[in-house]
Amino acid sequence: MFTPIQGILPLSPKGAFEGTKSPATDPTGMFSDLFQHAIENVKETDAEKNHVEYLLATGQLDNPAELTIASTKAQTSVELLVQLRSKALESYNELMRINL
Repeated sequence: MFTPIQGILPLSPKGAFEGTKSPATDPTGMFSDLFQHAIENVKETDAEKNHVEYLLATGQLDNPAELTIASTKAQTSVELLVQLRSKALESYNELMRINL
C-alpha cells in the first residue's frame, strides 16, 4: 500500500550547462514544468484524499490512519505549491526593483 519515495531529480538534463553554448533546455520551460508538476501533485493528492474520505464514509476503509496520511499529503502538496508561488512572486518583484 505504501509507495516508495522517489529520488531527487535534477532540473536540467545532465551536461546541459557544460560548454560555451546556451542551455539545451529553455529555462522558462523548466520553470513552467516545475509549476505544472506541483499543480498536478496537488490535484492527485486531493483526489486521493477525497477517495479515502469516501471509503471511510461508506465503511470500506480498513485502516482509518490512511485518511490522516492522505490529508497530510494533500495539505503538504498545497503548502509546497503556495511556497513556490510566493518565492516566484518575491523573485519577480526583486527583479523589477533592479535599476538598469
